[in-house]
Amino acid sequence: MNPWKDTPYYPISHFYKDYFGEKVYKVPVSTAETCPNREGLKGMKTCNFCDVWGSAAYPEIREKKLKEQIETTKSRISSMFNARKFLVYFQAYTNTFERTSRLSEQFETAFSYDDIVGAVVGTRPDCISDAVLRLWNQWVDTHFMAVEIGVQTFNNDQLEWMRRGHTAEKSFWAIQKIAQTCPKVNLGIHLMFGLPGETDKQIVETAKLVNSLPIQNVKLHNLHVLKNTPLEEDYNNGSFKPIGREQYFERCCIFLQHLSPKVAVHRLSALSKHVDELVAPQWTSRKMEMYQYMLDLMKSKGSWQGQLFSPTQF
Repeated sequence: MNPWKDTPYYPISHFYKDYFGEKVYKVPVSTAETCPNREGLKGMKTCNFCDVWGSAAYPEIREKKLKEQIETTKSRISSMFNARKFLVYFQAYTNTFERTSRLSEQFETAFSYDDIVGAVVGTRPDCISDAVLRLWNQWVDTHFMAVEIGVQTFNNDQLEWMRRGHTAEKSFWAIQKIAQTCPKVNLGIHLMFGLPGETDKQIVETAKLVNSLPIQNVKLHNLHVLKNTPLEEDYNNGSFKPIGREQYFERCCIFLQHLSPKVAVHRLSALSKHVDELVAPQWTSRKMEMYQYMLDLMKSKGSWQGQLFSPTQF
């Protein structure tokens, strides 16, 4: 039976409301300037899907100081939603690929606001150090601390095709390391569907892997093509075709059916806010249409998150 009245899955908003006692809103900020791939470490190349903004939600504010970014975005969200509590989301690039002292200063700045109750840090499996783990533990007793790891896939062939520069084994290591060293940190991962060679069977196996790991949430993305990326070249020469909307959400449905109902879901697809930079597929730019399509699909199937989950599988 579906335990959520308004959605067929466990949305992260429900988790936040239960945890904080009311709705909280993320304030995306851009402070990191690069990542291992862009620096060419160990022969790495930029991920084939990544554009110049490095996943920044609001690249137009990235040149502003952190305080100005926080205040500008917080003010906008407050006026739109009458929001009272916020999480600062260190989103773009790799936020642990810099001096830990700088990240510490950024936390100090963020937590100087009484209405900021925590932070969410985006990073990747090969940028987890003992120093940053100690930093998270310094704050976790007074502020909500969440970490989102860009795993993308647990298939090494697909990781190599994406030019990620890390392996699935490194993802497993990072997840276990954070969970063991920082047990109070809220831990999540990003997964990407629509990769070459992907099958429904792989999606089921991925859900089962997630269930076996010490993580609390997932964020799903469909692989899409942006301008001025290596993937655009592959798309133009016909060597890569984006997954269609119907097939993508069918796979999301399969994933959710096998996903533990205890794992919260941030979102179900990527969103390209800068339509002029989106090459394909165009449905990636229509947020509410995609969301409603997924709800209608699961309703038509009579499916929900955890429907095929079995806790005895471990």
